[in-house]
Amino acid sequence: MHFENILVYKDGAIGVIKINLPEVRNALDTQTVIEIEYALLQWENHEGVKVILFTGEGAKSFAAGADIRQLRERSASDALLPGLSGLCQKIEQSTKVTIAAINGYALGGGCELALACDIRVAASHAKIGLPELSLSIIPGAGGTQRLSRMVGKGTALDMILTGEIITAEKAERIGLVSTVVPMEELWETVVGKAQKIIEKGPMAVKLAKMVIHQGYDTDMKTALALEKFAQAILFNSDDKLEGTTAFLEKRTPQFQGK
Repeated sequence: MHFENILVYKDGAIGVIKINLPEVRNALDTQTVIEIEYALLQWENHEGVKVILFTGEGAKSFAAGADIRQLRERSASDALLPGLSGLCQKIEQSTKVTIAAINGYALGGGCELALACDIRVAASHAKIGLPELSLSIIPGAGGTQRLSRMVGKGTALDMILTGEIITAEKAERIGLVSTVVPMEELWETVVGKAQKIIEKGPMAVKLAKMVIHQGYDTDMKTALALEKFAQAILFNSDDKLEGTTAFLEKRTPQFQGK
């Protein structure tokens, strides 16, 4: 696919998806959502890519939400289409680790896109929020569900019902983002975090992500059973033997993903 609204490139084992519409604060219009979905599929099927990074062009906005003109024309039937909600589900279900580098405003759909990622790192000037109720709609791409699971029901209700746009510092304090750094350090920090993940056993990374996501919304007994089954698979893997042997031999492991 020819990309017009995003930049897609590979940096080592990192697949980058950058929204490239700074003149409209990297708004998530229909075309942009379609392009991101194609780029995600491209990196999902690329064996050399281990981590997928999402960010926005410039220093003002990660993604400032939906195109309001398009939103104004949408009907009830449009709300039932996959759209951004479908994209966020695919991001969350990706077999690759996904990281959002929040380089500015992450509002509405932009916040929801970041919430769908496994890890969120924010520049210190970033602002994050779900102000949809001001338009008499609700966050409809997973925001009502992912935010409440991430920061707790009370805090999520406060943010969504008031439409508060919070600072990166507060986002870190409530657990919405894991790390806050100055803008000039954002990319280096995110790439460094990605590189640490890339160095780990690839099967272990995939199974850890799967067990955490699948176990979070189930009961403890089922979740612990999932954990046991995943560990059993890893105990019988070549990479486990390589990882433990390399540790005992005081060398860097050479994982094969087997």
